[in-house]
Amino acid sequence: MPEQASTERIRQGSQVTLYFSLALPDGELIDSNFDRAPATFQVGDGNMLPGFEQTLLGLQEGDEVEVRLPPGQAFGELNSENVHRIARDRFTQFLDEEYEELQPGTVVSFKDPAGFDLPGVIKEKFQATVVVDFNHPLAGKEILFRARIVRVMPAGTRSVEVRI
Repeated sequence: MPEQASTERIRQGSQVTLYFSLALPDGELIDSNFDRAPATFQVGDGNMLPGFEQTLLGLQEGDEVEVRLPPGQAFGELNSENVHRIARDRFTQFLDEEYEELQPGTVVSFKDPAGFDLPGVIKEKFQATVVVDFNHPLAGKEILFRARIVRVMPAGTRSVEVRI
């Protein structure tokens, strides 16, 4: 007997298995799993940005969606307070490794006060300072989000995958 598609709709707490892709408006692909195994997440668990989750609410197994999300619903607006000028001689205190030559566009990993990695992009360098942008690299950009829903499990349902 063939398996019937679920009519469960995506809502807060649903476990969702899907294929997805993220692209820039010009078509440049940022990420996709359409050529790999589908991803599974729980709506509201923090694994997917809220703007992407919002797009999925109400969809069900077999549905497809393609939307263009403004920066505020994707990776956020550019925040000028996330751009800092740091004394060049202090870099060895912040970087994971010592870099001989810092080039604009280079992503470097800093340590925050708690010891967590904090990536920053070198924007400009001067004799005594370096301008570092701590905004997400996709902040301020419109994102084309595409998804195909494979499975929706109701909130609170536990599932176990058994491979035979």
